[in-house]
Amino acid sequence: MQLFIVIFVIIILILPNLVIVSEQYEFIIEQLGKYHHTMRAGINFKIPFIQHIRNKVNLKEHIHDFPPQSVITKDNVTMMIDTVVYCKVFDSYKNTYMIQNGVEAIEKITATTLRNIVGTMELDELLTARDKINGHLLKEVDEATDVWGIKVTRLEIKNIMPPAEIKEAMDRQMKAEREKRATILEAEALKQKDITIAEGKKDAMLMEAEAKAKAIELVAKAEAEAIRVINEQKPSQEYIKLQAIKSVKDLANGQATKIVVSSDISSLTSNIVALSEVVKNK
Repeated sequence: MQLFIVIFVIIILILPNLVIVSEQYEFIIEQLGKYHHTMRAGINFKIPFIQHIRNKVNLKEHIHDFPPQSVITKDNVTMMIDTVVYCKVFDSYKNTYMIQNGVEAIEKITATTLRNIVGTMELDELLTARDKINGHLLKEVDEATDVWGIKVTRLEIKNIMPPAEIKEAMDRQMKAEREKRATILEAEALKQKDITIAEGKKDAMLMEAEAKAKAIELVAKAEAEAIRVINEQKPSQEYIKLQAIKSVKDLANGQATKIVVSSDISSLTSNIVALSEVVKNK
């Protein structure tokens, strides 16, 4: 019976004080109201009635999407900017004893730092310098949260919302810019089209001229070859007279209706004298 009572007391006292800490968690243990030690992942034991768990700290990275903050630019434009912060606890002791509400503190320090940065920039610069602002914000906020045991790993501007009238003006400007680019592209296309057509005509004329020159060259070579062959064959007077008659026919060129030639056909080889009465068709 006494053994049963002893075992029962041990179970009552020991089992509730066995603490299992999960991975990526740390438990802050206080003894008689003062910090004593930090429990890591695994099985731990605390002294009954003397020690208790002060805080269970999650070491995982957290994402905090803060609501939009009102900011004023250097040229007095009021707009809303919302941010997203990625952070995690790297020191459980500091996170427990150095700050009351770490998330709220990060939100406030982010908002004030953002207002300071935006206050030195004009609207146009603000809209195009998001990466610069992100880097500056991350540096300032991370330095401020070190004393709280919190590491800010990433800080991004999620959205920039200018006033409605500013947004309408920007939309009109963007539309005008797009129309301008479209007009320029259309003009460039027409210009390129005209250039292409002109180059095509130029190439066609050059090819035609080259073809005519080639044809003339071939005809001249053929005639020269024909003359050479004829000369080598030593043509007779009758053949020469026949060619003279053909020459007179070619001289008429189809435009004359009456041709008068010398009776001495042999004289055509040296001096062709023709008198033609030409009647041209209107």
